[in-house]
Amino acid sequence: MSTPTSAAEQIRFHLERVRRLRLEAHAEGLAAAVNDVKRLQAQRFRATYADFLRDTTYAPATRFFLDELYGVHDFVERDAQFSRIAGALERLFPESVAQLAIDLAETHALTEVLDHSLARHWLAQSEAVPTALRYTLSWRATGDRPARERQLSVVQHMGQELQRLTRMKPLRLALRMMRNPARAAGLDALQHFLETGFDAFAAMGDAQPFLNAIQERETRWISVLFDESPQTCGQWLAEELARG
Repeated sequence: MSTPTSAAEQIRFHLERVRRLRLEAHAEGLAAAVNDVKRLQAQRFRATYADFLRDTTYAPATRFFLDELYGVHDFVERDAQFSRIAGALERLFPESVAQLAIDLAETHALTEVLDHSLARHWLAQSEAVPTALRYTLSWRATGDRPARERQLSVVQHMGQELQRLTRMKPLRLALRMMRNPARAAGLDALQHFLETGFDAFAAMGDAQPFLNAIQERETRWISVLFDESPQTCGQWLAEELARG
């Protein structure tokens, strides 16, 4: 397969990876384990960002990241909508909006690749292993630190773009005006993602403290999960999960 170059090609390339992984997970009996991994990761995210979830300024953006990027949801319809209008996004919207869609698609694909690999290692271990240690060992077996770091980098870029785009008032107005046409065209899931993201970042005003916290905390967890002893990491993760 040739390297995708246009925005539409990149979006469809990433979403096709996700579609194939879904089919493989169901064919291999892996779907339940993937969801188990996602639920545990969402629990860790809620614990790590509990302070932001309690803050009325940052709570919408925190929930947006949790629900739209890391939540245990069926994104089949949203993915189909993004793929279906990928070419239109490139033609009708500013380049920055198309880049936002590329970031979402790449983050989605990276997350699914890593979660599916982690789920396979999760199933290979005894259920008697404590949950946090089991996750730590599965993470180590999955490996691919560059993919974890790339995942965080793309999320950061997505956040920076949302911060910038929310300051473009004509774009926000145009997005609101698309609501009914989007619903009529069967693009309501895509519309919900865009509006939720715009509203969440507009509510923050300055998103940098939130994005800085994500960079710092996720970098720390990546280091802990890769570099600390499995027992130490398992203990710290168990304590974090207990707060979530």
